[in-house]
Amino acid sequence: MVALDFGIKYNIIRCLERAGCEVLTVPAKTSADTIQALQPDGIFLSNGPGDPEPLTYAVDTIRLLLGSVPVFGICLGMQLLGLAMGGETHKIKFGHRGANQPVKNMATGKVEITSQNHGFAVDLNSLKDKSCALSHINLNEDSLEGIRDDSLKAFAVQYHPEASPGPHDAAYLFNQFAKVMTHAKA
Repeated sequence: MVALDFGIKYNIIRCLERAGCEVLTVPAKTSADTIQALQPDGIFLSNGPGDPEPLTYAVDTIRLLLGSVPVFGICLGMQLLGLAMGGETHKIKFGHRGANQPVKNMATGKVEITSQNHGFAVDLNSLKDKSCALSHINLNEDSLEGIRDDSLKAFAVQYHPEASPGPHDAAYLFNQFAKVMTHAKA
């Protein structure tokens, strides 16, 4: 799989490898054509700092890649995925910071204790007419923490599952991505 590096944490690569992925990390400005020529089984959109909206090169690349192979994003990766899907982002007044943020997985009903460090978020209302769905919600303020689009085989979370605050509450996401890639190849 190819990981687009917007500021990737080494532990994310370890978690992906632990899930059985062979990870090739490429610079953030790598073109969609170059990525497609690598014939990856999946694409990972990494975390990173700052406002996602000026990163139009990344949004354009992601938009071109969507639907070709499974995509998984974390933090900034989720914001970029949301923009590529036609959504909007906004600055959060105080941001989400800390290692004890409760997030509800809407599919299972389970609460995950998450680590977060971001100042921007995808606007849930901007995605209402799109094919993507809410997958996770922040229980402190009912804000968007995860999206998925099964038709595109794309999903993302706003928090950091590699940080292991739960300590293993969100580790399933890496295995889930590996399974999506395996099923997409079949």
